[in-house]
This record gives sequence, structure tokens and C-alpha cells, in this order.
Amino acid sequence: MLPGRNSLSRQEFRAVTWSLRKFRKKVNVSAMKSIQAPEAEANSHSPLQSMDEWEDFLKERYPEGSPSTVPAAAQPFQAVDPNKKQEQFRNYEADARPTVREFYRQNHLHQTYEFAQAKRKEFLGLNRRKMGVWEAMEYLNNLVDDSDPDTDLSQLQHLLQTSEHIRADGQPRWFILAGLVHDLGKMLCLWGEPQWAVVGDTFPTGCRYSTKIVFPRFFEANEDSQNPRYQSLLGIYEEGCGLDKVQISWGHDEYIYQVTKNYLPEEALYMLRYHSFYPWHREGEYQYLTNEGDRAMLPWVQKFNPYDLYTKSHSKPDVEALRPFYEDLIAEYFPAKLNW
Repeated sequence: MLPGRNSLSRQEFRAVTWSLRKFRKKVNVSAMKSIQAPEAEANSHSPLQSMDEWEDFLKERYPEGSPSTVPAAAQPFQAVDPNKKQEQFRNYEADARPTVREFYRQNHLHQTYEFAQAKRKEFLGLNRRKMGVWEAMEYLNNLVDDSDPDTDLSQLQHLLQTSEHIRADGQPRWFILAGLVHDLGKMLCLWGEPQWAVVGDTFPTGCRYSTKIVFPRFFEANEDSQNPRYQSLLGIYEEGCGLDKVQISWGHDEYIYQVTKNYLPEEALYMLRYHSFYPWHREGEYQYLTNEGDRAMLPWVQKFNPYDLYTKSHSKPDVEALRPFYEDLIAEYFPAKLNW
């Protein structure tokens, strides 16, 4: 308990008061730093506490069974849904946890046209390792995230969950295989790539950013935003040029597509290459860049999306029991070793 003022000289009282003010200021500054810390980690390679945080955010933004799961051609345009309840209107950006906001801030800051170009040159020589698909799945297990309190499943088990749900629905064998390998590109994290350059929603670089991309305000800090050539509707592209001619932001989708592009059917390759391109397959954006082939493949990407997001559970697949089936399936489409 502090002594009363009457027991202190005026000089002593001033000294105590000054010390209290200094202490309060220090506490307030520390509290603010602890609140702002997740937003301030500008140099962090891993703002997400768990790689699954990004997919958890997507599941909140795109609930299973929402209208956006229906192919765009089958959806009648409706500017306002009169039956939509007040509680259904959510601000997903405001609700996102700070680590997710920081992840998208870094992603939108750094994913420039030149960055995507440079990463293609760095990784798409595919000269880092030679591995079979099952070997690559075991290698990816090094990404098991001990910070995730919700699951102790390995990356290999997550891939098996996805492919097993596809298999249970009676989908073609190549579809099952696409589910098995779709996240193998995340091994980029094992080679020093930051999270924001491996996962996250992908988007075209070299042209105007759609406002349907999550956290569009963060693009204001991207240097491409200051380049008029990149910020017109078409940017450096021609209308209807096709997505193959568009440089999408860098990540695990493009990497696994390039590794597998000589071995799988076109439908599977579209699933791998564009499963994180949510502005296109869930928001209906960038149609003016697509060609007839892209539009024909869009329903397959949309068909794959629910398996990508909603098939994870806490039950562990029996890896050894499933391995013979998947090794046969892998051998049906892939050589014994692939270049990574």
C-alpha cells in the first residue's frame, strides 16, 4: 500500500507520482505490443500457427453446400437474396484470427509478377530430388505441425483421407490419385519457402486484382499496385488468352502441376493447378481471361473442391492396409521416380 500524501514531503510525493506514471506507461506499451504482435511480424516466414489455419479460414468463408459450390453456369444471377438471414452476413476478414490476417498481409505484399516469375525459374527446373510418389508423401511427413492442438495426423494421413473419400464416392481412378497428390507441393516449405509463398488463395499477377480476393486492401502495399501496366482490367494479357497464359501467384498448386503434368489426364491437372484459385472457381472472377478449355474444365475443379476442404477428420487411415492399393494406383500413372 502506498503511503498517504500527508506522510511525504512535496518532493517525495512528486517522485512517487512520476514513478507511477512511468510504470503505467510501460505496462500500456507492453500490452499494446502483445495485442499487435501477430500483425507486426513482418519478417516471419510462418505467421500461421498451423498450416491448417488457412484451410479453416476457407471453410468458414465457403461453407460446405453454399451456393458457390454449384458450377457458375448453373447459378442464376441474384444480386440480393431476400431469404438471407441477418446472421448469415458475416465479415470474414474482421472475424479472421490475427495470424491469418498477417499471413494474407505478407502474401499480398510479396506476391508480385516478378516474384512469381522468379520462383518458377528457381523451382521448375525440377532438379532438387528424385522421388517416387509414395516416397514424396513420406518426405512430406516432415511437415507434421506440433503446434496444432487439434490433430496429430501426419501429412500422409491427410492425403489418404482426401483420396479415400473420393474413392468411397466411386470417382475415377485418376480422380482418386489427384486427391492423393494434390498437396505434395507443400514440400516447398521444407526447402525454405515461407508459408505465404506455398499456401493461400492464388490469383493472377500482371493484371488488376479482383475485389473478391480475400483481404484485397492488403494489395495496396504490393509494388505492382503502383504499375499502371499491371492494374488495368487485362493488364499484360489478352481477353480469352486462357489461364495457361496467365501467371498465377506462386504456390504449391503450380509446383505439383509441373511435377505431374506429363502423367495425368487434363481434368486432374486442372484440379491440381487451380484448386487454390478461389477467386475463379468459387467467386466467378477472371472469366475474361479464360478460354473455352478453361470453362470446360471448371466443373471438375469445382467438383474437387469439397474433397479438398471437407474430408479431414480425426479418424486415422490405416496407412499400411491402404498402401498396396495406392502403390498399384500410383504405378498405373507414374514412373518409379519423378523429378522434384
